[in-house]
Amino acid sequence: MRIVFAGTPDFAATALKALLAAGHNVVGVYSQPDRPAGRGRKLMPSPVKQVALDAGLPVFQPDSLKPDDAQQELAALNPDVMIVAAYGLILPKAVLDIPTHGCLNIHASLLPRWRGAAPIQRAIAAGDRETGITIMQMDVGLDTGDMLLKTSTPIRPDDTGGRLHDRLAEMGGSAIVEALTSLSKGELTGEAQNDDEANYAHKLSKEEGHIDWTRSAPEIERLIRAFNPWPGTFTDLGDQRIRIHQAEALAQNRDKAPGTVLRREREGIDIACGTGSLRVTSVQLPGTRALSVNDLINGGKPVLMPEQELH
Repeated sequence: MRIVFAGTPDFAATALKALLAAGHNVVGVYSQPDRPAGRGRKLMPSPVKQVALDAGLPVFQPDSLKPDDAQQELAALNPDVMIVAAYGLILPKAVLDIPTHGCLNIHASLLPRWRGAAPIQRAIAAGDRETGITIMQMDVGLDTGDMLLKTSTPIRPDDTGGRLHDRLAEMGGSAIVEALTSLSKGELTGEAQNDDEANYAHKLSKEEGHIDWTRSAPEIERLIRAFNPWPGTFTDLGDQRIRIHQAEALAQNRDKAPGTVLRREREGIDIACGTGSLRVTSVQLPGTRALSVNDLINGGKPVLMPEQELH
């Protein structure tokens, strides 16, 4: 089959590598236009574009797929199927109809549980016990198309957004290769989603990482894991913004206001929450790298001391 691939970040690049390793005929790769990155703000290719260039594949980077000329350029590739993974551009119905077998999306959730931009982080933050990959037949809705193939993985107690992302990226590559094998045999069939079971996984924002200490300790602990490495979680001590990288929820309640530092020992700093308390084990002060609490204490800085209040 003649395959066109569309994707932009690392998640999608992993899937493209899997398709190439399996020997599939990728005739063109679509990725978002180069963006400025790094201190020099130089234009940098996306991870997907870099994989395509390394493989000698033609790359297309339109700002939109709505103009007629962009659609004609895609049609000229004569694709049998288009594989889409975290592309970042809307595919109009005219584009969905170009490939013989339509467009298949690699979605990082067990649909219909989490539709939208950030299903990996939302699943962790919500306390889901499992997640996975859904290969979906794309339609004009937002992640609403028929489900073609699913593969699942448990969400482990120590999973961060970054760790789960990497695991799902590998699973996505394997799943799309499996789905294409079934498609070539005429054995890929769709199952409609139950819209009543769907939740919208809103795009992540940095401000969401501001910890609300009135929430329960387990909720805050899940948020810290979900938002690691991006956008991160933080709290304020006076005019200092302190980033929190690792923590664990404790069951015991204390008669202190949420956000009050209860205890500061080498194994962690305990902070009162709306329910229970949180033991913080890795922090980052302004202008420094991430530190274990043991290293923070060795540094001698009087921050996160008992009775100090965070907000």
